[in-house]
Amino acid sequence: MSIVNNKSRSPNSRWYVLTLSAITFAFTVAMQQICVTVLFKEISEDLGLNLVEMGVVWGIPALAGLFIVFIGGLLADRYGARRVMGIACLLAGLAGALRGVAGDFNSLVLFTFFMGLTIWIIPSSVFKTNAAWFSGRPLVIANGVVSAGMGFGFTVGSLISATMLSPLLGGWQNVLFLYGGISVIIGFLWLFTVREHAGLGSAISISGVPLRQSISRVFPVKSLWFIGLTLLGYSACIQGVIGYFPTYLRNIGWTAAGADGTLAAFSAISTLGAIPLALLSDRIGLKKAVLFPVLVVTIVGVALLPVVDGAMIFVIMILVGVARDGFMAVCLTMSTETKGIGVVYAATAMGLAQTVLNVGSLVSPPLGNSLADPGNPASPLPFFLWAAFGVLALVAFIFVKETGWRRKELPR
Repeated sequence: MSIVNNKSRSPNSRWYVLTLSAITFAFTVAMQQICVTVLFKEISEDLGLNLVEMGVVWGIPALAGLFIVFIGGLLADRYGARRVMGIACLLAGLAGALRGVAGDFNSLVLFTFFMGLTIWIIPSSVFKTNAAWFSGRPLVIANGVVSAGMGFGFTVGSLISATMLSPLLGGWQNVLFLYGGISVIIGFLWLFTVREHAGLGSAISISGVPLRQSISRVFPVKSLWFIGLTLLGYSACIQGVIGYFPTYLRNIGWTAAGADGTLAAFSAISTLGAIPLALLSDRIGLKKAVLFPVLVVTIVGVALLPVVDGAMIFVIMILVGVARDGFMAVCLTMSTETKGIGVVYAATAMGLAQTVLNVGSLVSPPLGNSLADPGNPASPLPFFLWAAFGVLALVAFIFVKETGWRRKELPR
């Protein structure tokens, strides 16, 4: 019998599902990805990769996302988020573990692409699950919690994967096997301990929304496209920086522990900031008023990273990172709250936004890395490019419609 039974309104059931969602983001999505950035030195030495190839490996899940994330949203709305998410976690664990048997650049890219196909099904299913269990104003808080789970995974994964787990387990391959095994267990938990929510809107979700109906309802909503463009620019900016940053710091003379620790601190502060930012946007009832300053600080901070040194690098990374997970949570909540979307079309809407997002995540790491100058490790050009992506996000966000409660009633 499932742990989450027909008494789906029980607080214990609700919090169990929220906790499992956060754990899924932490281990299956975040740790399986971020570990590669701190393991790149080992991987590149074993497989003979150069800096641009490392950027391709880091960005290739975004290419997979272009193909699958919107389809994943449609499937979650059609067949139920719990079932889709459980299968996705199982496959993500298997594909993630297969990276450990890669023998060259091509095989590593191939296995990473397959992992990306499965991982990018998960976010829209998680946020749809939240939309079903936490309707109204508590939704943004719940999304902040799962985003904090993502930040926790990025923090712990970047902190322990290279300096602790790799020596303990005998190499980077076994680190990937470990994370893959954990993801498989999480998949079984979704399939055998959770049922779809039986509250408002889920009857439609469980019986299935026709795919054509989902597409025809979601595609014409202009504000969703601008949310997607905002996420494209923001993700391209942040994804490029965090994929290159440990290598950049090592190249300018930082120790491995210092480089990995700075990235871990960035992720940690993102985790701590996710829920407060969500609470702030809910309290004032104006999400755009909270997110605009985040974009400005991100643009300025990323542009300044290559022109400062020492402790100022650490300070800027903290300022840029403090709102990273919260920004994503609030922005994706806005896609659910957009007029005409609601719980029924939540996964499809977020799938659309995240498909656009993945364009930035795909092109940003290899493009930025290609601007790095081996003769000048402190070259600012990659960071200036990533800051320009932040400007794109700022401009697109101007055209996003406010969904905060001070401006309009949330859609039911």
